[in-house]
Amino acid sequence: MNDGKQNKFLTIVAALFLVGFAFYLMKELQSVLLPFFIAVIVSFLFEPYYEWLKKKHIPGGLAILIVVITIVILSNITSVFVLTSINSFTSEIPKYTERTKVLAANITNTLQSWGFFNNYLKESLNLSKLASGEKITAIATDFFSSIVSIFGNFVLVLIYVIFLLSEFGSIRKRVLKAFSAERSRAIANILTDIFTDVKKYVVGKTLINVAYGIIVTIILWSFGVDFFIVWGFLAFMMAFIPNIGSLISTFFPFLTALIQFEGDFTRPIIILVLMILAANLIGNIVEPKVLGDRLNLSPILLLLSLIFWGYLWGLVGMILSVPIMSMIKIILGKFDQTRPISILMSYDVSDIRRRKKTQTV
Repeated sequence: MNDGKQNKFLTIVAALFLVGFAFYLMKELQSVLLPFFIAVIVSFLFEPYYEWLKKKHIPGGLAILIVVITIVILSNITSVFVLTSINSFTSEIPKYTERTKVLAANITNTLQSWGFFNNYLKESLNLSKLASGEKITAIATDFFSSIVSIFGNFVLVLIYVIFLLSEFGSIRKRVLKAFSAERSRAIANILTDIFTDVKKYVVGKTLINVAYGIIVTIILWSFGVDFFIVWGFLAFMMAFIPNIGSLISTFFPFLTALIQFEGDFTRPIIILVLMILAANLIGNIVEPKVLGDRLNLSPILLLLSLIFWGYLWGLVGMILSVPIMSMIKIILGKFDQTRPISILMSYDVSDIRRRKKTQTV
């Protein structure tokens, strides 16, 4: 084996080793890294508020304290409503289980009367077993415990936010002093562009999700659906997961309405239609207008990132997967050496070409 092939082989082996080691570290250090990634998103979300406070001649330390107090107040208000609703939902599971069994029996009888439910389907698709209390309770408990875990490690997230906000304000100054005038300006401009684009994405995406969650809550509340706060919060969280998230946040309220309004199919169907319209309005019209190509990620990349981060950190990892990949894509697009990777991560390259033309003109 000549030196060139040997060096290439060693490089591949070293790269595979580093990837495996990084995966191992992320898996083992989940309790530390997961709050950090949440804190990064929270910091970008509240950074405009922090900068606004400093423009009002409030000292940096006091501005950070005000931001942290604001986060604590908003988190406590949210957790009180959401956790109370989740607890009431959990306590009502047995009642909904019995209604689900009745609904499953009615569906089975209807399919049998139509001739669609032969013996093979009856054995392979036993709706009464699918509607058993143990399975429903286990699924609901695991699902909502994953959502509630977002409120865990709250103190650690706040500590990270304090350090990140203090870093955001001083990075540009340190870069300008660390390098020569020409090089420091170029690096500082790149960092500014990265922070600006990531901040626009995080703030824009979060506000869009909040709007979607409010719309879902209002729709369900107006029809008197139980646990509308839980489903509104679920819609907000699941909206971070494209396509799959909106499907999940639509299915559960529809199923709840179907069971709650037993014998009345009109209201559940209207609710389903309104929620599908809301999801399409947000996903296909509002998001592209607000976020542009910042959410322009390849569908296969989205699927792989959902699998990767979901396996790594569970449901919270799936929720964070798209924001993390979007931030990585934004950062890679700011450097000439890594811009091809950013383009490969994209789905619609026409927006990128148009952007390049407007920048060169």
